[in-house]
Amino acid sequence: MSDTASPPAAGSRVPWHEVHPKVRAAVEEFLGDPVAEAVTQDGGFSPAAAVRLRTRSGRRAFVKAVGPEPNRESVRIYRSELRIAAALPESVPAPRLLTGFELDGWVALVFEDVEGRHPAMPWRRDELDRVLAAVAELSAALTPAPVDAPAIEEVFGDSFQGWRRLIEEDTGGLDPWILRHLAELAELESGWAAAAAGDSLVHADLRADNILLTDERVYVVDWPWACKGAVWFDRVGLLPSVGMQGGPAPHELFTDDDPGVTAVVAAMTGYFVRQSRRPAPPGLPTLRAFQGAQGVVALDWLKRRTGWA
Repeated sequence: MSDTASPPAAGSRVPWHEVHPKVRAAVEEFLGDPVAEAVTQDGGFSPAAAVRLRTRSGRRAFVKAVGPEPNRESVRIYRSELRIAAALPESVPAPRLLTGFELDGWVALVFEDVEGRHPAMPWRRDELDRVLAAVAELSAALTPAPVDAPAIEEVFGDSFQGWRRLIEEDTGGLDPWILRHLAELAELESGWAAAAAGDSLVHADLRADNILLTDERVYVVDWPWACKGAVWFDRVGLLPSVGMQGGPAPHELFTDDDPGVTAVVAAMTGYFVRQSRRPAPPGLPTLRAFQGAQGVVALDWLKRRTGWA
């Protein structure tokens, strides 16, 4: 388990009063009453509004909204989330999308307001066991994928080339083990897409900040990266963040020695390591430190899985 504080999963949230006035007006029109209270929610990296709203009549909703500044990429991501959220079956343990729209360059999503909380940090074992059981149930329920979604290679093909790109870049400061095995890691990483292919709908971005716990249910939120992949992908993708946030190490929670899984772990690790060395994207000041901390845990897991000296 990690014995140090992990970097926060937090971006620069936009307060409700700074959301485009036409977007605010459209949300109030949908809710049927002016907003009386708006409480910004912490967690997540997007430089956007994430607000729990209460209208004068007492109606509640959770609203996410983002504009083209400071990070235009966030608009594309929210557009993808709107498409996926609108298509998710009611059986999926995710907050129901009430409405969503694009207006003057902004994308807004209005969800039911779930009275939940993120898992405690550092991870408590009882909550982790609940989440892992819910992930297993979710993966089974979403096989085969009940909605149209891109293949996992289409979503992550450009990102999961970290080792192959590092071969052509400055390698100063890299772990000596990486330097000894960089060519081998690049070759191993190249097999990730075939290994991760599948017909399950995977969330593909599971972390504590994308999970809400209630007394009765585990909710999974923020689905913009959803795609078709292997049924085990979400569990594998979750574990580096669990380890860096005080939970058990990945090798304690995933014991399958399938070489295909090792290729995916290699690709994820290369992504985290390389991304952590890049400048922070606009509006996401903590992202690189978070990726770097995940990379430390993932690298240890990769060393164990490969057995390379």
